[in-house]
Amino acid sequence: MAEPWRDRARRAVEWNWRLRSVGDPRPHYVICGKDALAYYVARAMLESELPAGGARVTVVVPERYRSNGPDVAGLRGVRVVRSDRLDVATFEAAGLAGATGLALLHQDDVGNLHAALCAQAVDQRVRQVLRMFNGTLADGVRKLLKAPVEVLSDAEMAAPAFVAAALNEVDPSSFQHRDKTLRVARRADVRPQDVVCALAHLTEAQGVELLPAEQAGADLVLAEATGQPPGTEVAARRLVRARRRRRPVTVVMGAVRGFATRKIGIAVMLVLVLIAVLGALISRAEDVSPLEALYLTLVTTLSGADPDTDKAADAQIMQVVLNLAGLALIPLITAVVVDGIVNARLALHTGRLQPARVGHVVVIGLGNVGTRVMAQLREYDVEVVAIDKDPEPRGAALARQLEVPLIVGDAALPETLAAASVADCQALVVASTDDVANLEAALAARDLRADLRVVLRLFDGDFAERVEETFALGVSRSVSYLAAPAFIGALTERAVITTIPVDRHALPVAEVPVATGSELDGRPLDVVNRDGQVRLIARTPAGGAKTIWWKDLDPRQVIFAGDRLTVVARRRGLDWLTRQCAPPAHPGPVPRPAGPVHGTVPAPAAAPSMPGQTGSAVGAAHSVPPAVEVPSTTNGGPADELEPTHRQDGIGEVS
Repeated sequence: MAEPWRDRARRAVEWNWRLRSVGDPRPHYVICGKDALAYYVARAMLESELPAGGARVTVVVPERYRSNGPDVAGLRGVRVVRSDRLDVATFEAAGLAGATGLALLHQDDVGNLHAALCAQAVDQRVRQVLRMFNGTLADGVRKLLKAPVEVLSDAEMAAPAFVAAALNEVDPSSFQHRDKTLRVARRADVRPQDVVCALAHLTEAQGVELLPAEQAGADLVLAEATGQPPGTEVAARRLVRARRRRRPVTVVMGAVRGFATRKIGIAVMLVLVLIAVLGALISRAEDVSPLEALYLTLVTTLSGADPDTDKAADAQIMQVVLNLAGLALIPLITAVVVDGIVNARLALHTGRLQPARVGHVVVIGLGNVGTRVMAQLREYDVEVVAIDKDPEPRGAALARQLEVPLIVGDAALPETLAAASVADCQALVVASTDDVANLEAALAARDLRADLRVVLRLFDGDFAERVEETFALGVSRSVSYLAAPAFIGALTERAVITTIPVDRHALPVAEVPVATGSELDGRPLDVVNRDGQVRLIARTPAGGAKTIWWKDLDPRQVIFAGDRLTVVARRRGLDWLTRQCAPPAHPGPVPRPAGPVHGTVPAPAAAPSMPGQTGSAVGAAHSVPPAVEVPSTTNGGPADELEPTHRQDGIGEVS
């Protein structure tokens, strides 16, 4: 019996992939994830511009999944392994043994930890990068795993950008490098002598110009921290002071409005107006003083009065009406008290009814990002009200600890937004994990107040930009896009110090070593700076000499092998600099060091290991050997196209 065509195709593709893996000198990365973060990391690897031709990328995704943002499995040039479990069999099918790095990017802390232990059983020397929210668990992972590991939180990295946008300030990014602390600030907020370099020039016509050539005209700069608090902290203090100066009458009226329902309040007001009018008429008819008229009105209304047939007809009519109003007022007062007690119980149990607030920040979605945003705002003493569909979201326990009211309900409904006093809030941060729900909530909030500042989380960076331009909703942010450079740097072992978010862009700050015989060896410092791509801020001479900072850098100074260059760059600019600092190509691939690695990553050598690499620049030290003939795939495509591999129940199946 002839072999079925599906089995023949599977065997051909598997054989072709094995040949390609053995003879391919490019570094191999395995990425496990299904959301936008996995997409951006995988795309950066594929778009690398290196002499070795970039990197090989294998992505592991579940059998069936729905992605809110860009689909990582749809990237051209990646090998796709489909499996619902990240176990030893899955990693063997993905070719993890001998790989350069593994990225575990699912939003499941325990699942990522289990996958890391399984990966360690396959290859103890592969570098692992884990995505985790729980900081305590992350510290334990670093101690448990024998393999080189880096644990990062995308929510922790992106939260400052959301907080800054909510307070209408620049991102309060700050970091320490060598003997200095640097931070991001507006040029007007820092002294000219403290400016390290220009980061961005913001214009309405051309948008954001990163690392501009004109240093003096930039709006956003990297500056040395001199003890002055960042703009975000100053804005938060200003907001807190404004809230404390609110008029007491406004607070009392807000509490009264939230105590009873609208219909009961209207009925009480009508009865009180009627009593006031009749009291004024009695005052004029009896010819008494205002205090005596008030006394007669209250006694007649609340307790009634003895009938007096000798009174005039109009006085008798007013007396009867007042008695009737008193009969209506007492039940209404009882209803107000009962309604207030019921509302207080509902607010205690469901959080849907809250007293009116002014000048606070409303956070929708207490997931990873929303919880971090809420915590940072409370650190600044800014009042926060949270909204979530789930009665017990991830950040519920922290919200109770910080005494943040949690309103359970759909944020797209006007009554839910009204319960959170969105019409009177300082800003609205929409940070749930559903793009459609986020957009609906933002539009509903804008219907309540047209000038409301909205900070909107969207997974797709391109979609976020288009929504911001089309709907004018305020500021839109993609958490994955902001966090991706840090994950790429950790995965590729580049010495990325930090990542600076600027609008919807991210600028990595990295330290790149200069190898012996590289393109920059013996060249002047002036060739490092490239407008719009790379900006040199410090140089550490070889031999451990003192770091020379921007103030004392002379562009005519010569770069020597072993120097370490600290730069602020865009991703492609950092790729270019890494290639310029890489050692000359060798006739064959550089072998991995033998023996297991315990604890942390081994200290990099000055030349071939290139610890300053990030992003897609890994593998610059490897050369491309002569091309090897390999059979084409069963679909007739070229040999360098990688076929998707499906895995079900531990059995490899290629379709």
